[in-house]
This record gives sequence, structure tokens and C-alpha cells, in this order.
Amino acid sequence: MTSSPALRASLSNASGVAAGTTFASPASPGTRGKEEDPDRAASPALNLGPAYRPSSEKPTATVSRPAESPNVHILPQTPQLIALLTMIRDKNTARADFIFYSNRIMRLLVEEGLNHLPVNTHTVTSPVGKDYVGVAFQGQICGVSIMRAGESMETALRECCRSVRIGKILIQRNDETGKPKLFYDKLPPDIKDRWVLLLDPMLATGGSAIMAVEVLKSKGVPEERILFLNLIASPEGVRRFNEEVPKVRVITAFVDQGLNEKLFIVPGLGDFGDRYFTV
Repeated sequence: MTSSPALRASLSNASGVAAGTTFASPASPGTRGKEEDPDRAASPALNLGPAYRPSSEKPTATVSRPAESPNVHILPQTPQLIALLTMIRDKNTARADFIFYSNRIMRLLVEEGLNHLPVNTHTVTSPVGKDYVGVAFQGQICGVSIMRAGESMETALRECCRSVRIGKILIQRNDETGKPKLFYDKLPPDIKDRWVLLLDPMLATGGSAIMAVEVLKSKGVPEERILFLNLIASPEGVRRFNEEVPKVRVITAFVDQGLNEKLFIVPGLGDFGDRYFTV
């Protein structure tokens, strides 16, 4: 089932109202499967909606698990974001709509990532001859996408940063062992002097992302100048990533329930690259 044009327009123009802060009552232990993973049972729920609406009129939705590290930054769980995530999680969402809603979230991620870059005081003169004291970004940036799924995030970065340089790293994970292998990298020659926005929509085991960071470090990029942007992460992947590259900041839209026996994020959204790129 595809979404209507009206729904797409309403999500595209959503105002990003802050999520409600009323927690919904969790299911009682007796209603949960006895073999359910305790990590998955811990997924929080919120009554979402504008602040002016009473909690009884706000629908309950599953929201991200909280960050376990100060270097992990989760997008505010607004009704807009949860609606977008709901659409891309739906197995019945058509490819065109999946791309549209994913692009919306990726734009939010890039804009939040830019908020974590250093700035300097910058004074300008307005057309009416008055000074305005503002800020300007300090230093240069580049994007590095982990192919192929990470390439989907390049457009959002280019829409926010004109003429941004983008490098690529190809790492493939063995589905049987879950271990990554580096196949290819092409990076700007001056990357050690830049802030790097590392792009990959999914953080599952963390192996590919950690290997990508090690590639960047081998080129002279310090960990603290790397920001890793992704749509959905597993708590296991976030934990491992923080342990092995603790100075890298993670910007994510959602920390999900966990990994299944095949090391896929659950509930997740399936294979992002296949859904985004495969016709």
C-alpha cells in the first residue's frame, strides 16, 4: 500500500513539533513472550503529539532507546521523525516512497551533524548598514560514504553543503561470520585536515563502521574529527563502536531493539541498499 500525495505533502511540510514527554505504560511481564530478548523488551514508548494536547489524545509509539554514551546523539523523537521512520519500516512502502521518506530523515541527520562542527564569531553588515554578530563554520568538511548504502546519504549532504568533497570506502560484510572486509577506498588527499562526516544508514554489528574509521585514521584523520551519521542503529553496534573508537561522535535517528540471529537489526527496515537502489 502506497501513501497518498496528501500524506507525503503533510510529512514533507511537518513542523517538527517536539515529542510529548509522557511515557506510556509498558506491557506487563505476563504479556511478553517468555523467550523474548530482555534488551528488546526494554524499547521505550511515548505518547506523541503537540504539547497542547492532553496525553489521553496522543497516540502511543515506540521511540528510540536512550543513548548510553555522551558521544551518541539521537535525533529528537518528534511526531514528524517517528512518522517518517514508520513509513520506511513498512514492508509495503513502495520504493519511490521509501526513497522520499529516507531522504527526509537523512537531511535531518546531516543538519544535526553540522550542528556539532566548531564555529567562530563572524560579524557581517546587513543591507541596512547594521552589524550582526553571528558565527561561521571553522575549518573544512568532507563526506565519506560506506558503499553502497552510504551513497544514498550523499545527496542530503550536498543539499546542505555546496561543492562538498566526498570520498568512498567499500566494505562488505560476510553474512555468515558478520566480519567486514575492505575492498576499496578513494578519499580526498587533504582529508587529514578536514572534518569528516562518515555516512552509512545502518549500524548493525559496528564492524564495517569501525573498519571505515580505522581507514580514516590511517590517512591521518583523528577520531575526534569524525562524525558518523546513520538512520538506525542497534544497541550492540553502538556499544561496540563506542568501545573501539570512543572519540567518534555518532548521530543517529533511532537506536533499535537489537540484532537477530542473522545479525540484522530488529525490527529494523530490511536491507536498506536493496530497498533504496533496487528497481
